[in-house]
Amino acid sequence: MPWQNNGDGGKPNPWGNGPRRSGGGGEPPNIDEYIRKSQDRLRQALPGGKGGVFVILLVIVALWLLAGLYRVEPNEQAVVLRFGQWTESTGPGLHWHLPYPVETVEVRGVTDEKQVSIGSRQQETRRSGRQSFARLDESLMLTQDENIVDVRFNVVWRIKDLGNYLFKLEDPEGTIKSVSESAMREMVGKNKITPIITTERGLLEQDVKTLIQTTLDAYETGVDVLRVQIIESEAPEEVKDAFLDVQRAEADQQRFKNEADAYSNQVVREAEGRSERMVQVAEAYRAQTVARAQGEAARFLSVYDEYVLAKDVTRKRMYLETMEQILSGMDKIVVDGKAGSGVVPYLPLEQLKAKSSSEGK
Repeated sequence: MPWQNNGDGGKPNPWGNGPRRSGGGGEPPNIDEYIRKSQDRLRQALPGGKGGVFVILLVIVALWLLAGLYRVEPNEQAVVLRFGQWTESTGPGLHWHLPYPVETVEVRGVTDEKQVSIGSRQQETRRSGRQSFARLDESLMLTQDENIVDVRFNVVWRIKDLGNYLFKLEDPEGTIKSVSESAMREMVGKNKITPIITTERGLLEQDVKTLIQTTLDAYETGVDVLRVQIIESEAPEEVKDAFLDVQRAEADQQRFKNEADAYSNQVVREAEGRSERMVQVAEAYRAQTVARAQGEAARFLSVYDEYVLAKDVTRKRMYLETMEQILSGMDKIVVDGKAGSGVVPYLPLEQLKAKSSSEGK
């Protein structure tokens, strides 16, 4: 029924008041007539007289095609399924696929870090509400030196390829756990117990991470292993005290060995220093003796050259120099040979003796 503009304060005409007439208030158009005329024009424009059905079908197809648009966020990946079979994977951005029921899309976040624990299970106590970890037998592993070590660790990973993650394996998370445990057992079996629980935990984590990633890539799991975290590596609880005693004994042994090596190095260095000093003294004495011998030889040759040139003078000079050296420190009494042949010379021996004794004191 068409809207009428009653003048008694009723509902206003939603399509306006229409053109004004000279006589007063306006009269609204007939809506039913307007719709009928529009349908007639559309039928005339389309062949066959079935334009309404075609338009409806066209609108339905357009809406169906628009339903195939989907957006993938930067932290997500998407897989397109055609009748349930994986056909392609798509990355971030706006994409289109054949709408349901031909194709469907599954979108998941791939940047979130996930974690599997090996050797321990998180549990919550009822009274305190605190989180604790229960040890599992899967943490007990055999080392190269035939010892048992308790290794509990976590593997942190995330999805790298959503298609492989969803459709290559039936249980990706179970596969990650099994591969991680196997890789850790293999690497522990190649090392001795002491490095595993002391100094080489970081190296063990890196080796296990590499082995896990290589194995998962071979299975095409679509998983990226970020890191391996060893929570605890120690001897089993049953033999922990005995193992600690062995460790302390080994530490004492190493300390004693270091002290012995330090003492040995000190004694050897001192002996080497004395030996070097003796060698240097001998070398100096040899050089001094050779130099003295060479000097005396040179002096002898120079004297000999002078003797060859003037034998008498040289002989007399040598005699005088020799006598000077011999008599320089002696008390001397010179007796003139011409004093008289028949007179016995008087020598004051007592006075000379007393004089020499007083000089000696």
